[in-house]
Amino acid sequence: MTIVFEATQIMTKGFGTTLTSDSLSMFKNSSHAAAIWKRHTLAEFQNWIDRLPTANLPSTRMILRPEDVRVAISKVCKNHHMEMGPHLNSLIEDITSLTHIFCDVMTAPFVRLRLDRVTTNACRKFHVDAITTRLLCTYRGTGTQYGTSVCGKDPSNILTAPTGSPIMLRGTLWPKQPNTTVLHRSPPIEGTGETRLVLVLDPILDPGETDINFIPS
Repeated sequence: MTIVFEATQIMTKGFGTTLTSDSLSMFKNSSHAAAIWKRHTLAEFQNWIDRLPTANLPSTRMILRPEDVRVAISKVCKNHHMEMGPHLNSLIEDITSLTHIFCDVMTAPFVRLRLDRVTTNACRKFHVDAITTRLLCTYRGTGTQYGTSVCGKDPSNILTAPTGSPIMLRGTLWPKQPNTTVLHRSPPIEGTGETRLVLVLDPILDPGETDINFIPS
């Protein structure tokens, strides 16, 4: 069982939207400051994750090798008392798959992986992260919002990544010029009762051994 099926391809100035994960490498094209793998979440999976109690949603931060992700995330889910079944298996497999895809695109041997439960207006201001690049995928709740800045101002046309659709964004440390004008933010949800579950991936090229966090089975 999979979480998603693929959607049609759409091209927007400054953004690349792809049918398949194979085309996420477009992110390295100088004309694309962001790349989105637009996917539609299957209704059965979405209903399952939307109904989970907030306390059972997985939350973690660690640096690890992509080949260790499946076991590590399985342990995190077990620690949050998530009941094993096809939907949880799909979540674990999708996180594992996205990590491998991201590390392949970025040629990164390690990844900083976060699963965040968001209930506030965290990162509500439009910004560019102080990293080379970042992948965000919202599994529950409203997706990341983004748009093009003109003369340093907030985007006037705000777009929202669909739930379940990974988006890759350049940061201020991206080596190529010109600097990105694509800004993003977490959607303002404080007071709405909404809880988001967001996967965040950053490439790590050379961590110290003491920085590697692996949760064994």
